[in-house]
Amino acid sequence: MTAHPVGSVDETALTDPLLDPAVYAGDPFPLYARLRAEAPVARNDTLGLWMVSRHDEVVEVSRDPGTFCSSKGIMTFEIGAEYATPPTMMHTDPPDHTRYRTLVQPGFRPSYMRALEPGIRARARALVERIEPGVPVDIVSDLAVPLPLQVISDLLGVPEEEWPRFFRWSEAVIPGATDWPEEERNQLSMEMVTYLLEAAADRRVSPRDDIISELGAAEVDGDRLTDAELGMFLVQLLVAGNETTRNMMSGGLVGFAGHPGQWQSLAGRAADGVNRALPLAVEEMLRWTTPVVAFMRTTTREVELGGRTLGANDPVLMLYASANRDEAAFGPTADTFDCGRDPNPHVAFGFGAHFCIGAVLARVEGRILLEELLERFGSIAPVGDVVRTASPVIAGVKSAPVVFGAR
Repeated sequence: MTAHPVGSVDETALTDPLLDPAVYAGDPFPLYARLRAEAPVARNDTLGLWMVSRHDEVVEVSRDPGTFCSSKGIMTFEIGAEYATPPTMMHTDPPDHTRYRTLVQPGFRPSYMRALEPGIRARARALVERIEPGVPVDIVSDLAVPLPLQVISDLLGVPEEEWPRFFRWSEAVIPGATDWPEEERNQLSMEMVTYLLEAAADRRVSPRDDIISELGAAEVDGDRLTDAELGMFLVQLLVAGNETTRNMMSGGLVGFAGHPGQWQSLAGRAADGVNRALPLAVEEMLRWTTPVVAFMRTTTREVELGGRTLGANDPVLMLYASANRDEAAFGPTADTFDCGRDPNPHVAFGFGAHFCIGAVLARVEGRILLEELLERFGSIAPVGDVVRTASPVIAGVKSAPVVFGAR
């Protein structure tokens, strides 16, 4: 598609709907398609930012942290914010981000993640075995919420019964995830930070076999994370690791339920010994759902992007959810859920320096959940409306009733 000439489209009017959280509880994809076609790099004067909707430009922004920095905020409500210390590793740029990444990467090495598989499978199997063929089930509350939180509880080395508490903490800090009063959300956020800081300090003194101890002991050339930095990363792990994996699972299963034949196609290819069948399906669940809707960067200099000139210190919102439906990257079936899609260059985990450090774990959890469901069920179909979260940050699914059919 060719974008309309600059000035021929009222870009603020076109993009203003994306500033209303309610649009994300509905179907924002037709609006994304209009943006890609009419104003792929669009100026929104209401917030004073640019919105980038095509795959090419999202990748271009992502791969150049020197020009498009994260330290001035990654969400729109952070425009103009100043932080004495970064709230998360995601709010840093090289070389600080490189340092953090180097220190925490050992805790997420593939061998460590693979060692978690038996525990993840036991958790997934226990949840799947509670589901009866032909009986409606909410895949959010019965599968997608508990599994990642139970896994994170295991990772953190905390009692299993803590996961409902983690769920409330995580929901409290995601913009638009709940309608809880601000005072309650702030209190829950403070509880979470206090809990994780205390856990970090405890593992410094008494290490255990968990990721807190692993990260606390990590040392590169004499450099280690401080207690505050370790606590900061644990907050990111709890919130981002839970929210993104949960919504990949729920949104991905909604994709299967809404596209008849895809479940059977996956089952057939897996049964035929197609080794990549399940990994490809997980990648499509990620693309289709795009758990992180959008993140922001800020320009450090004047720069050309998609034929437009952006000034220095301009906020730029990367619409990952739009980029993952871009016909230029995914062809004419970009709006179709295809569990065998290959290649699948999605940006659900971001791109470049900030590529999600927990990607391996999310993929392992998604694959194991599919394996356990395919072992027991021959079909999946919707039996009610999907209720989505009105969040411009996380593509949340609040409830999704489906019915699984016996094999």
